[in-house]
Amino acid sequence: MNHSYSYESTEILIVVLLAILGAFLGRVALSKKQAPPKEIDDKDEWRELASAAGYLYDEKQDIFYTKLDAWQRDMGYCRLYDEACAPLNLIVDSEPIYFEYGNKRWLIQFWKGQYGMALGCEIGVYNTEGPDIDIPGLFNGTFFHTVRDEEMLQMTVRLEKQGRKLFSRHGRHWWHTGFIVGEFGEPWELVMHTDITFPNNQMRDAFIGGLKRRGYKDNEIKVKGNRVLLKFDQPYSEQPISRVKMTDGIIQSKNKLLCNKYVDLTSDYDTFPEKISALQKKSPELYNVALILGKPVLLFKSFDKIKGHLK
Repeated sequence: MNHSYSYESTEILIVVLLAILGAFLGRVALSKKQAPPKEIDDKDEWRELASAAGYLYDEKQDIFYTKLDAWQRDMGYCRLYDEACAPLNLIVDSEPIYFEYGNKRWLIQFWKGQYGMALGCEIGVYNTEGPDIDIPGLFNGTFFHTVRDEEMLQMTVRLEKQGRKLFSRHGRHWWHTGFIVGEFGEPWELVMHTDITFPNNQMRDAFIGGLKRRGYKDNEIKVKGNRVLLKFDQPYSEQPISRVKMTDGIIQSKNKLLCNKYVDLTSDYDTFPEKISALQKKSPELYNVALILGKPVLLFKSFDKIKGHLK
């Protein structure tokens, strides 16, 4: 699957340098765009803010995860979203798997890494019947739509950090996610174990073909009926050009600093509701940043320019 970009390397360098500047200045300005600056009086209002951002809280696992009707479902997927991650302090490994089935082009993609002040992972399911789009000065490639309800897949994802289980998600979905606020890690420390059930062997085999084209070997793919089990640790795919080792390190240093600050300010409390309530009182700025969950609104800004070209 080929994707080309009209911007030049120098322009990408500018974006990366801006990411460095943003890392040093902190994420307060971004947080003010994403969350209201007013004082939060209702101790449960953080749930409303998370829900508006597209996420729900799982008390048993202490994670946030995507709602079925999250607003991100209308955004679909294109490669520009991944390019926007690093400049927004999301240092995430991605692994797109492309295949064709049922007269559609499909994409099942895996992500894992540091999402600002949260550690987490994602698995998304998309397809398209349309041609590639060419928007001069912006993007030339494939735009995928989120799958319809009847196309959602039964999926299980388990995230581990250096052998320690962090959480798991299970069920029919279009975008399984999990994010732990205040937890820090490097993408290479994380392993995603995925288990996807396909409706038939034709779709299963098409997906396996996509895995092999990506570089996965037979001994890395487990098949049980129409289920495909896979471990995603080190990506085979080329990562976004906005991922640069030097700037990744600078951005991660800032992310780690924020996570450590969160831990310091909330160490006297046991549950997340208690921690986030205390954080709001002790540091409203950090509270706002902590509630920028998963992929923020700014990451999907390019969709406004793309949607007019979609059929």
